Amino acid sequence: MPRSSTLLLSRPELRRGYAFALSAITIFALQDGISKHLGQTYSPVFVTMIRYWAFAAFALVLAGRARGGIAATARSKSRPLQVARGVLLALQIVLAITCFAVIGLARTQAIFAATPLIATVMSVVLLGETARPLRWAGVVLGLGGVLLILKPHGDFFDATVLLAVLCSVMFASYSVMTRLAGRLDPPMTSFFYTGVVGCAVVSAVGPFYWTNMSPGDWAWMATLCLTSVTSHYLLIKAYNILDASAVQPLAYLSVVYASVMGPVIFHETVSLTTYAGAAIVVGGGLLSIWSERRGR
Repeated sequence: MPRSSTLLLSRPELRRGYAFALSAITIFALQDGISKHLGQTYSPVFVTMIRYWAFAAFALVLAGRARGGIAATARSKSRPLQVARGVLLALQIVLAITCFAVIGLARTQAIFAATPLIATVMSVVLLGETARPLRWAGVVLGLGGVLLILKPHGDFFDATVLLAVLCSVMFASYSVMTRLAGRLDPPMTSFFYTGVVGCAVVSAVGPFYWTNMSPGDWAWMATLCLTSVTSHYLLIKAYNILDASAVQPLAYLSVVYASVMGPVIFHETVSLTTYAGAAIVVGGGLLSIWSERRGR
């Protein structure tokens, strides 16, 4: 059962919860790197389809082990919303892999760091939530960092960077839809529809992008599937112990990981304005999280 406050937990429980969260975020970063590697050679739709096969199988196994089995897990009071969530996330993952391959891992993750801030704006507008002035200051600061990242180099503006902005908006929309669905359905139901619906959508078009892969790349694909299942499992374990507000700050480590993997492994060229913008975005996000927790 999720805890109402991390302050009530013992130190061993806290350490265990943060260990799960940190491990999940680290594996997510490795997953992004493998996705970029495969996305540079193969269609992102094809890569996403294989990845979703493992994800859906994992969702079915968890649903089968839950009380009432798959039939009970699949019952939903917001089925149209759950289906829309699943479709949106599948499309977002395809676009994310495209961004990793075309824009670069480091620059894409720097823009993705603004996703919680965009979700804050959407939550206020669409869900009627309230935000303290300090939280709005974090949103403005973070979005200013995104503008710095988008700043053209010289007289040339790389319009492909806007794909990462679109991808961030899509995931923010998915997050808001998940919160809305969470008012009606348990988390396991939302997780089930995420995997099964996404798998069905991408599998409907994925075979048209089927490509013969080398044995080495099949090994990378198998590793990608393994990391997808493992990271989600560890994140579930983390959320069983910690509040979401305790886990969220650790998610910004993805920017740090990408800033290292991009230049070192993939030889990406990252400008100082991108690093500065990423730091501002993360700072705005942390300010927003701190304001929210202080309000609670």
